[in-house]
Amino acid sequence: MSKISVAQNLINQFELNLQKSFQNIDQISLFNHRKIANAFKKAHISSEHFNSTSGYGHDDLGRQKLDELFALIFGTEAALARVNFVSGTHAIACAILGNLNPSDEIIFAFGTPYDTLQSILNYIQINLNGKVHINEVADWQNLNEIIENTLKLINAKTKIIALQRSRGYSAIRPSYSVSQIGELIKAIKAKYPAIICFVDNCYGEFVETQEPTELGADLMAGSLIKNPGAGIVLTGGYVVGKHRLIQKTADRLTCPGVGAEGGPNFNQGRLLFQGIYLSPLIVSQILKGIILAARVCEYLGLPTSPSSDEVRTDIIQRLDFGNREKLIQFCHSLQKNSPIDSHLMPIPACTPGYQDELIMAAGTFIEGSTSELSADAPLREPYSAYLQGGLSYFYTRLFLENWLTTFEIQ
Repeated sequence: MSKISVAQNLINQFELNLQKSFQNIDQISLFNHRKIANAFKKAHISSEHFNSTSGYGHDDLGRQKLDELFALIFGTEAALARVNFVSGTHAIACAILGNLNPSDEIIFAFGTPYDTLQSILNYIQINLNGKVHINEVADWQNLNEIIENTLKLINAKTKIIALQRSRGYSAIRPSYSVSQIGELIKAIKAKYPAIICFVDNCYGEFVETQEPTELGADLMAGSLIKNPGAGIVLTGGYVVGKHRLIQKTADRLTCPGVGAEGGPNFNQGRLLFQGIYLSPLIVSQILKGIILAARVCEYLGLPTSPSSDEVRTDIIQRLDFGNREKLIQFCHSLQKNSPIDSHLMPIPACTPGYQDELIMAAGTFIEGSTSELSADAPLREPYSAYLQGGLSYFYTRLFLENWLTTFEIQ
């Protein structure tokens, strides 16, 4: 029997064992489909909202409707969903910096944030003369310890507490569920109701049946080339939350006096609406694919997190290879089995916004789209690849079949 046949039969067995997990994903997806479908009807979305604008973006009927739609879906007073955000990091920066005054302080409750946010932390400290506090705990699985330490860091100058839902490139802290984030917000608000609880929601949208804004988050941001864009939105980000906080975010994105009233959509209107409409389906495909990837890694004896039977809180799968060469080989295999640039070989390089050399396997239709099957890997111990995305479960399965043929399996 050929290697590929052995791999296919092995994955057939894995799929049988994963049916219960797959069914649970489908139920969550159905719930989110229903929520988004109802929001479209309530907002009275029409084809006229797809019309293109350029220049200043005046009279963009779709911009206001898209904001209304996002606010309905995430249960908030207001929203900004824009192609004018160049990334999720940009959306996060506008939300945080738009709502911080000089000398204000911010706490990152779940430890050091994602690498691309480091320059924002430096800006707060140098340009705003503010302070950044990073919560550190001995056990990142212990929510009570996280809550207790966060409350100890709060003082009279604390303006924002930032909660990063996904693990980022951390090998020690997990991703956190919406209910865990809600518990932390509840504890903060019980003692300090005026503090802004901000959530970086990247990679987490529609993985569960609730979003952090439904459990008390004042402000939340994410990327439109991740979950909410369904792999078809070309660029952009979103911020949702309380009206006064969104207004300040909009002023940071454009300028005071323009705020949310400016910004063309460059003929992206239909894609923006269609992306959020399709997102629960794409998220379900991604989740099935990365759960299968976890099961394959468990079979191969590779440390992986979360495990194949853990409840999911985002679309990222961490795979630990233990050394530089094996990690690079994995990225080469992923690139080789990508739809775009499969003939190219990724190499480690210094990348803006990252502290270590980074290797990125991403044969994607949209540059940097983490809704599409890709892997980021900072070259540092324990040499972990962060596998994410996968617009189609079957394409992820095809990659895993081919990757398995590089091992001795029976």
